[in-house]
Amino acid sequence: MVVTTDKLENRNVQQSEIDGILWAASDTLRGVMDISEATRYILAMLCLKYVSDVWLDLYEMYQQQYRDDPESMQELEKEWFVLPKEASFYYLYRQRDANNLGKLINKALKAIEKHEAKLDGVFQHIDFSRSNRTPTEAWNELLKRLLEEFSRPQLDLRLSQVDKDIVGNACIRLIERSEGSDAGEFFTPVQLSKLIAKLAKPKSGDSIYDPACGSASLLIRVAEEVEDGNYSLFGQERNYSVWTIAKMNMLLHGIDEARLECGDTLKNPALTKLDQLMKFDVVVSDPPFSLGEWGFENAASDPYNRFRRGTPPRGNGDYAFISHMIESALPSKGRVVVIAPHGVLFRRAKEDKIRKQLIEENLLDAVIAIPSRLLPYGGISIVILVFDRSREKGGDNQKRKDVLFIDASRESERGRAKNTLLDEHINHIVEVYRERKNVENYAHVATLDEIKKNDFNLSISHYIDMSEDAKTIDITVVQQEMNQLESQLTEVRSKMANSLKQLGVEVAIGDEPFL
Repeated sequence: MVVTTDKLENRNVQQSEIDGILWAASDTLRGVMDISEATRYILAMLCLKYVSDVWLDLYEMYQQQYRDDPESMQELEKEWFVLPKEASFYYLYRQRDANNLGKLINKALKAIEKHEAKLDGVFQHIDFSRSNRTPTEAWNELLKRLLEEFSRPQLDLRLSQVDKDIVGNACIRLIERSEGSDAGEFFTPVQLSKLIAKLAKPKSGDSIYDPACGSASLLIRVAEEVEDGNYSLFGQERNYSVWTIAKMNMLLHGIDEARLECGDTLKNPALTKLDQLMKFDVVVSDPPFSLGEWGFENAASDPYNRFRRGTPPRGNGDYAFISHMIESALPSKGRVVVIAPHGVLFRRAKEDKIRKQLIEENLLDAVIAIPSRLLPYGGISIVILVFDRSREKGGDNQKRKDVLFIDASRESERGRAKNTLLDEHINHIVEVYRERKNVENYAHVATLDEIKKNDFNLSISHYIDMSEDAKTIDITVVQQEMNQLESQLTEVRSKMANSLKQLGVEVAIGDEPFL
């Protein structure tokens, strides 16, 4: 196959062409590694090709600009990153039959990482030489096939030939295609991300933060709501492999102003300033649900006072993330939009105390039940919580004292494996949220007195009647109610068992109730 770097006049690189090449390349590796690992390798190769093509495009432009002034071109090269020959994709392609091809690719990535600050540390644990395994001719043949896939003229990533949005979309689609593996734990479905972004409604100049940013796809989608591109992005991800994907995702979307840290946000938040949490205009997240080892043992002495409303349960970090997000939002201004399991609405004990205080502080703005089976890792019932610190004293919405409940649990296109939010569903939810009006069997604006009468239980069924007035019975809603009751019953059983144990009575809790 011949690689050409000549400009392809009047050519529009198509999304489907890039997607097809990346998927074929990913399938090439899936025989020797799992899909999530293959995704990292493919994205690394895509970054290599992208940097090579963008640099080539700029270099040719500067050569044309300074064709009659070679001295100025030399001065520019002293100040500007000149891509080393061995770091170019095209050099590697010419070496595709080398016995040490993997090491050559590693060397190229290391050189790019050295010169591209936003990729610092990203390629350290992506080993194309597979030095931890027995090198084989078969592996070299796979690498050769990868280089040939990426050398196709349809994958011309020069800025003069392809819109950066197409490259970014290809990255998102590749990550999304990893659903069904552990990728589902760090990727929020595109349409759900779009809904969160519209609810967050960032504006020009906003700082946007995700404390469990995963692949950074949610952060990027929220940023796309800012039409003039004037924003700053921040995130933290505890999984190193996922963090590398997030960094590459940013590069391939052409986003330079993003600070992504690697580490455990709840145990060691990295986005701090003068020993205080940094504050942001918009905080969004799809954090891991019901996280067990979230840092309970050190929560009482948290230096950032994030858990002043109460310490979340030892084995459940849902309210730990919620508390962190609220404390990371700008006082009297910041907005928080978070996905959470349904249990945060009604669970008792420690969570009940935190939930009550958040409501009494007038921070909770909306509770939105969304369809089950939207997320790739199961049919758990989920909600979106919106907190608005502009409801605090001095904020633009300080006079707002109610909470909007929306039952959007039927707003989806049903599928065999999962449900999907369509644009029409998203627009309807957002419209109702912004109008903030009662809609029969769909939305209710609840006063603080109503919530107090329900003992601060936020279960949707307490505020929206779906029994007598509804024309149809939605099995999903019924299942959600059953899940709630079962969760409450399990909690009661557990408390009773602990009480009896203290009295010296051993009780085995099985499927049958012991009460």
